[in-house]
Amino acid sequence: MTQRSNEKLAGIPMAAPDISEADVQAVAEVVRSGRLALGPKTVAFEQDMAEYIGVKHAVAVSSGTAALHLLVRALNMGPGDEVLVPSFTFAASVNALLYEGAKPVFVDVEPETYNLNPQDLEDKITYRTKAIMVVDVFGHPVEWDSILPIADKYGLKIIDDSCEALGAEYKGRKIGQFGDAATFAFYPNKQMTTGEGGIIVTDNDEIARLTRSMRNQGRGEMGAWLEHERLGYNYRMDEMSAALGVSQLHRLETFLVKRERVAQMYTERLRGFSWVRPPVVKPHVRMSWFVYVVTLAEGLNRDPVMRKMEALGVPTRAYFAPIHLQPYIREQLGTGRGMLPVTESIAARTIALPFHNNLTKEHVELVVGALAEAASVA
Repeated sequence: MTQRSNEKLAGIPMAAPDISEADVQAVAEVVRSGRLALGPKTVAFEQDMAEYIGVKHAVAVSSGTAALHLLVRALNMGPGDEVLVPSFTFAASVNALLYEGAKPVFVDVEPETYNLNPQDLEDKITYRTKAIMVVDVFGHPVEWDSILPIADKYGLKIIDDSCEALGAEYKGRKIGQFGDAATFAFYPNKQMTTGEGGIIVTDNDEIARLTRSMRNQGRGEMGAWLEHERLGYNYRMDEMSAALGVSQLHRLETFLVKRERVAQMYTERLRGFSWVRPPVVKPHVRMSWFVYVVTLAEGLNRDPVMRKMEALGVPTRAYFAPIHLQPYIREQLGTGRGMLPVTESIAARTIALPFHNNLTKEHVELVVGALAEAASVA
């Protein structure tokens, strides 16, 4: 690449939140009010999110991880219970099970969308299987028409880890409406942000009641401040985060359109290359584009490609490192290579490119140019 191209690439972040002056004012108003926790903004954010998703309840918490943990507890998963979960995911999907002593059973993924493979899912059900932890990877919904009948057939609970999929839809229904409950997360690289933060969405009154209590140190709805009905946690969302969430949610559809536009620019620019595959989006879904992940052809060594791109000034990430190959999981569960051939093959070849709402066509051209140059010498 030329010196001028490197100068243009300088400063392209891997991800970036889309913050407006209205967002800043919303947070500032809360700070000035002095009501920084357990206030009306959290209630408003929950109400707005429940309405957006199309469910009865939303329970705001401190992170997506906290949301997953509370759901595992609310559904009474623990020692002796097996939960089916992909290995091609973020560690929180699995850690939430380990917190409660449940055993993750890893399921391979589809070679196109990298979501749970329904056939492998059913093959791994045993008499100990209690639930399925679904993950809508990168913002692409799982194949719900295949997974829901399996859960019904075997009487399994479903937690939808949709932390990467806010705004996604499956056959016209918003993600968050499927399974017993779902979770979303709002870290700054997500479709919208509250800084840190997450939320549980569900139509189940009991799940909502239990998770509201457990996020607030186990307090009951009507109990005194120092009376606790059950074991709980400090998983509350603060008022500043909730205020930012209310403001951001008003612009979420605009954000999703922006992300779709950037994804389309990348896909169009990559279309002519035989050595890389853009993300696959099935025709009956709306993808909400958490990240933009490409897959290198078999035989192409990813690591030198990423190092060369870094040298050219382009940040990248490897998505995902399989959870069943993480050192602590191998030690605890005895997992190893060869268990999940599709997951292991894909994980060795995927690269996340810089992606956020406001990337320009020039940025995309420069990033793809760096990718092509790096691949040519890998």
